[in-house]
Amino acid sequence: MEEELIKDAIAIVEKAQSEGIILRILGALGIYLQAKKAGCEEFMKSLKRLGESERFLTDIDLIGYKKQMKKIVEFFEKTGFIVDRMVLAYFGDKRIIVHHPTKKYHIDVFLSKLEFSHIIDFGNEPGKGRLELDYPSCATTDLVLEKLQIHEINEKDLKDLITLFYCFQLSETGEETGGKINCKYIATILSDDWGFWYDAMENLKKTISLAEYLMRSGILSEDQFNIVKNKTTRLIEIIENTPKTSKWLKRAKIGTKKPWYNKVEELIR
Repeated sequence: MEEELIKDAIAIVEKAQSEGIILRILGALGIYLQAKKAGCEEFMKSLKRLGESERFLTDIDLIGYKKQMKKIVEFFEKTGFIVDRMVLAYFGDKRIIVHHPTKKYHIDVFLSKLEFSHIIDFGNEPGKGRLELDYPSCATTDLVLEKLQIHEINEKDLKDLITLFYCFQLSETGEETGGKINCKYIATILSDDWGFWYDAMENLKKTISLAEYLMRSGILSEDQFNIVKNKTTRLIEIIENTPKTSKWLKRAKIGTKKPWYNKVEELIR
């Protein structure tokens, strides 16, 4: 089933691309594809994020541009997928849910933004956003942000962050070629949003803590732990040293006295 999901997700992105529609893969599958390009499949297996011990894929998460919404709906319908019309009616400008013809799995297609605990903006139209930075998944920088925005992060998500920090180099200049993690971009996003900054910093600290636990458990070597720790620590330093906006400073005064994250509600499928 997982092999079929991977094959189908790549085929969908490729076919859409051939028709001028920009779609990119998010989530666990996006991280897997990036890790595979970096030769890190065995590392993911060592964390039990791949292999028979755990089913790590159950559906497909994609992101496209809001301005291509109609084209995206038409694309899936003509290829035999079933577009959830109720979700389309209520959330069509933000999110589309598509079902496999035999209901084997569903596809979440987000439009321009991920809106969960915190918002990640990819841009509204082709040529003016971030989706073209990589293929077939979105850029590793955005995959890092996707995990950092989670308010109630779990062990699987932290293992995904450990994978990203182990497999990819940090970039402090804004460069993102070769899967580099753009620290400057991440720090700029967080410098304008105190709530996102707060959860991201907590999650980075939890990443180091879990990596240390995995080292003490014999799952990570000391060298592997040090690579993850050093990169995560450096990203924390860059975020801390980036000047904050007046919006961030104003919200920081309130702190955790008021909710700083959005409540995530699962759509009925």
